[in-house]
Amino acid sequence: MKKHFTVQEANALLPVIRTELEALQDTVRNMEDKVAELRLRKFVSSAGDADLGNDPFFELECEIEFLQIEAHTQIKGIHMKGAQLKDIENGLVDFPAVLDGQDVLLCWRQGEERIMFYHGMEEGFRGRKPLG
Repeated sequence: MKKHFTVQEANALLPVIRTELEALQDTVRNMEDKVAELRLRKFVSSAGDADLGNDPFFELECEIEFLQIEAHTQIKGIHMKGAQLKDIENGLVDFPAVLDGQDVLLCWRQGEERIMFYHGMEEGFRGRKPLG
């Protein structure tokens, strides 16, 4: 059964969601930096001068894989709380709710102090309407 939040319940969860979202964003940035470094190393290596005795990319590839696992775990942690992570970079999180008998999503964007908007299940961020 899907969890439905009241506005108060979703707002009470925001401090945890904020912290987890920031940690996830840090993980993603770190992973993007490592991928860029790996691409650069592979480009430089393809120009010749490669040491065929050992894999010069192995350690970095392992770090990237670890960060991918960490990011998936962080995303799952948010979802297990009943929240729906919609956009990591922009910090968009929805919380399923029922308002006036209708299934809706309470909509929060990183930087907002509390949940002040909602939208229909199919409307998305552009369909946000103010609460109450």
